[in-house]
Amino acid sequence: MNIDQSVAAALTPTGKLRASINLGNPILANQDPATGEPFGVSIDLACAFAQRLNVELELVVFDTAGKSVQAVSEERADFGFFAVDPLRGATIAFTAPYVLIEGFYLVRDDSPVRTNADADQPHHRVCVGKGSAYDLFLTRELKAAQIVRAPTSPAVVQTFLEQNLEVAAGVKQQLEADAAKTPGLLRLLDERFMVIRQAMGVSKSRGEAAVACLDRFAGDMIVTGFVAQSLERHGITGATVAPAG
Repeated sequence: MNIDQSVAAALTPTGKLRASINLGNPILANQDPATGEPFGVSIDLACAFAQRLNVELELVVFDTAGKSVQAVSEERADFGFFAVDPLRGATIAFTAPYVLIEGFYLVRDDSPVRTNADADQPHHRVCVGKGSAYDLFLTRELKAAQIVRAPTSPAVVQTFLEQNLEVAAGVKQQLEADAAKTPGLLRLLDERFMVIRQAMGVSKSRGEAAVACLDRFAGDMIVTGFVAQSLERHGITGATVAPAG
């Protein structure tokens, strides 16, 4: 993959490649409890892209997707890893998705909520991570239920329990892990409410050539098996590699 120097310069105006990393999605990024260093699929892809550009990588780490998106929109970071969403698309240009993740609802085991339609009722409060892909999606899609926003996605189940809310929404794997901490108390509904299309993104101000370069890279990472190998290496299950193209 030959990269024109003008495109590389557009992607690295500071001389480094600044990657915006969201630790709020454990499918893609986590933090080593011993060293504090981030690791995961996002970091693997960021390292590979920096190598393509032959520049030093700088990780700019955030605890929520909203902050991560804002950093790229404001050009405090050069690119990031985001769920595709039309609201974010006002300032961010996305690659084709490289990973597909499912969004699910979680309720208490004795809840009368059995289907996704049951969740969207006037007397129900649905807890989401503030600024997350499923927050943006459900803000548009829910017609009757009230949305309650937890400060971060990993805090959704805790907020759901502390405030005695009716429904929690989030990434399936995160909800499953949280539910496993209290066996017999919580359950996931049987069907997803959305597919989260995880892509790479860059500020539209960087130009079409820079967007095309990032998109080609993301496609290459799918075709060569890099994404699948990274998911396997980090022990990630339940996430699907997106079809190439």
